[in-house]
Amino acid sequence: MEITNLTAQSMAKKIKAKEISPVEVVQSHLNRIKRLNPKLNLFITVFEEQAIEEAKAAEKELMNTGTRGPLHGVPIALKDLTSVAGRRTTFGSPLFKDHIPQSEPTIVKRIRNAGAIIIGKTNTPEFGHKGTTDNLLVGPTKNPWDPSKTAGGSSGGSAAAVASKCVPLAEGSDGGGSIRIPSCLNGIIGHKPTFGRVPFDSSPFNRFGTTQPFVHYGPMARSTGDAALLLSVMEGYQPTDPYSVPVPEENLLEEMKLGVKGKRFAFTENFGLYPFEQEILGPLEEAISLLRDHGAIVENIPFQFGMKLEELISFFNKMWYAGLATAYGSLYDRFPSQFSLSVSRMIESGRKLSAIELRETEMKRTIIWNTLQQELDRYDAILSPVVGVTAFSHQIEGPDTINGKAASPISDWMMTQLYNCTGHPAISIPVGKARSGLPVGLQAATSKFNDTLLFRIAYTLEQEKGFEFPLI
Repeated sequence: MEITNLTAQSMAKKIKAKEISPVEVVQSHLNRIKRLNPKLNLFITVFEEQAIEEAKAAEKELMNTGTRGPLHGVPIALKDLTSVAGRRTTFGSPLFKDHIPQSEPTIVKRIRNAGAIIIGKTNTPEFGHKGTTDNLLVGPTKNPWDPSKTAGGSSGGSAAAVASKCVPLAEGSDGGGSIRIPSCLNGIIGHKPTFGRVPFDSSPFNRFGTTQPFVHYGPMARSTGDAALLLSVMEGYQPTDPYSVPVPEENLLEEMKLGVKGKRFAFTENFGLYPFEQEILGPLEEAISLLRDHGAIVENIPFQFGMKLEELISFFNKMWYAGLATAYGSLYDRFPSQFSLSVSRMIESGRKLSAIELRETEMKRTIIWNTLQQELDRYDAILSPVVGVTAFSHQIEGPDTINGKAASPISDWMMTQLYNCTGHPAISIPVGKARSGLPVGLQAATSKFNDTLLFRIAYTLEQEKGFEFPLI
């Protein structure tokens, strides 16, 4: 079998058994990146020389002392919003095109300690500010199912790199759907953990800047088991994150196999808020039918948030814009031409907000929390679409009409922001293709710290139906 077709778990087992070498594994993925990156624009930076050297060191270590951890010799891609000490990290911005950070967050240290080899940094929009992946540095990432389409964002490079088998695993970050959106559009697993389960200590200058909205690191993979494995490496209490929490004692890789029999799930087509295209419903309904076949009870329920979609987007944007203005406002004043028009507008809007306006968003978030948690007190999980459309042209930020109705291209097609308001865990599970041949994803969310159930849902569907990947 072609090495790049293997799961991360299979690669790790074969490396440990000395059936394949870390050098073979890394070189096969580098070869695939060389072939596909010019077509899909997956990576901002590829660490070819360093990855080969690390693979040689991993092979020597394997022969002398054994494996370092559960990902020994396995290549992984990191989103280019995530700093790696001593390695180019651009944040998708011309301002940082030659930036070499001196520190890195805890998850990068944990990934290294598990034996994984960081093969490159994936494309992301400038500072991760939108749900598609395009920037002034390298342009758009394209969808491996159809290169005329978007890979989504802001972890679009990571999602497309995994889907195209350029890496078995990738890290993403999610502040409004940035793991789940591209995972859905590329047909892979993408998990946003319970807030605090995976430490988010990327900024030593603003330890409290990850809560408006909640921003999470999470795994992206082609199998449920691989995603669970990467989560197990990344998670756990870390004092440098003031919101970090202890992880429940559990074995994700075993407990994900427990099934869904007797579980009660609520399903909503759009939370009573979002427009959606009818073509996404077929694969979702098939997935729900399979869950019922495995003993789950799934009920369609209405949602009443007491606000229109425009109100939700408005208060959510206030949080985003204020954060961008705080983090990058001084740089914007000095180098305005280095910022894209969309980020410039966000920074300017954020600066106009008063402290009272920003604190008022907390009351809107409370409505979202109360409504979702009320249903999660009655049901074990909430099921929904991830987005209301399939992948669209990579030349636009989103559709301006959905199902014949006008929509805001930058926001109205995403059904993901709700869980960044609350910190609940949520996952995107590939459930098949629409009539167009493009992937459709099922979003599942549970009460906090019940991430295991999300993996049980995903594993049940994967075992029943399997996941498809593009032939490219």
